[in-house]
Amino acid sequence: MSVAVAGALALVVGACQPKAPETASAPAADAGFAATLQERLLDARPGDVIDIPAGRHRFDRSLTLRADGVTIRGAGMDKSVLSFKGQKAGAEGLLVNGDDFTIENLTIEDSRGDGLKISESSNITIRGVKVQWTGGPSTKNGAYGIYPVLTKNVLIEDTVSIGASDAGIYVGQSDGVIVRRSRAEQNVAGIEIENTINADVYENVATGNTGGILVFNMPGLSQQGGNIRVYDNKVIANNHENFGAKGTPVASVPAGSGIVINSNDDIEVFGNEIRDNATANIIVSSVYSTGYKDSSASPNFDPYPERIFIHGNTLSGGGDSPDGFDLKALKVATYGLRGNFPDVLWDGYYNKDRVVDGKKTGPQICLRDVNGVVNADGPGGYRNPNKDAKVHDCELPRLPAVDLKRG
Repeated sequence: MSVAVAGALALVVGACQPKAPETASAPAADAGFAATLQERLLDARPGDVIDIPAGRHRFDRSLTLRADGVTIRGAGMDKSVLSFKGQKAGAEGLLVNGDDFTIENLTIEDSRGDGLKISESSNITIRGVKVQWTGGPSTKNGAYGIYPVLTKNVLIEDTVSIGASDAGIYVGQSDGVIVRRSRAEQNVAGIEIENTINADVYENVATGNTGGILVFNMPGLSQQGGNIRVYDNKVIANNHENFGAKGTPVASVPAGSGIVINSNDDIEVFGNEIRDNATANIIVSSVYSTGYKDSSASPNFDPYPERIFIHGNTLSGGGDSPDGFDLKALKVATYGLRGNFPDVLWDGYYNKDRVVDGKKTGPQICLRDVNGVVNADGPGGYRNPNKDAKVHDCELPRLPAVDLKRG
C-alpha cells in the first residue's frame, strides 16, 4: 500500500449534505456605527461593556481589541451581525489580545481571514457567538471560525461555526478549555483541539464537516497536549469534500471521519453518538501518518498516541466508503468490496521501547463497546492489517473534569 495511506489515516474526517448556512436576519444598521465601534475598541479600559445594537454592521477592515477586562455584547446571535463581506484590510474579523475577555450574543460573518481570533490571553468566555461564511463552503473562506490560541482558561459555549476552510471551532496551544453545547457544520474540521492541555469537549454537534472532532498533537509548537475528554457529543455524517487550501495540513484530510486522535496521550472518549462517518467513526494515529515525519524541530516531541480510553459510545454505520484510492484499497483488501472498516481504525504506530513500572508496555489503546478495530500496519507499509481486538481489551483510570481557574 502506498505511503499516501499514512497521510490519510491520521487526518481523516467527514460530512453529509447539510442545509446551506442561514444568514442572520438582522435589520439595517447605522452607517456610522463601524467607526464608532473601532474607536471604542481602541479606547477600551478594564470594566468596559461594549454593546453591539441589533442590525447588520458592515466593516471593510479588521477590528482589534488590546485591553483587559472588556465585554463585547450583542443583542442576540442573529440580531447583532458584524459583516466583513468585501473586507479590504486586516487578517481577521475581530482580533483580541486581552485577559478577562467576554464576547457574547452576536454573529461575525464573511471575514477575509479568521472570524474571531484571541491570542495570548487568559480567562476567555465566548458565548452565543456565530461565525459563518454565507456563501457556503469554499477554499476562499477564512481558515478558522472561533480561534483561541496560546490562551488559558477558555470557555466556549452555545456557539456556531459554519464554512471555515480549516477548523470551525479551534483551540490551540492552550491550557484549561471547555467547549460545550456548540455546533460545527460545513467546515473542513468541525472542532479541533490541538497541542492543548486539560480540555473538556461535550454536548456539541459536529455534522457535515470534512472531519468531526479532532484531538491533535503536532510537532514544532510551543507545547504538547493531553488530558482531554470528548463526551456526550453527536458526531454524525462528516463526509463533506475537503475544501482546504492547497499546501495546508488540513488539505490532506480525507472526508469521512468522526473523531480523530493523533499523537496525543491521556484521551478519554465516551458517551458520544458517532455514526455514518464514511471513512471511519474513530481514528487513532501517530504523526508518522500525517506527512509530518520530520520532527527535527521538536526533538522531544512524542509522536505516539498512548493511554487512549474509548468506551460507552453509541456507534453505527460508517466505514463503508473511505475517501481516497489508498483507503478504499485497504478497505477492499481487508473487508472485501461490500465490507466496511470497523468503528476504530488505528494506524499501528507505537513505541516498542515504552516501559511502564519496569515492564515493556504497548500504547494502551483501550476499547470497550466498539464494533471492531483494525490495526492498519502503517509501520509495515499497510501490507498486513490486523483485526485482533484482544490487545485493546483493557481499562484506564477515568480522567478528571476540567476546572477553569478564574481570577
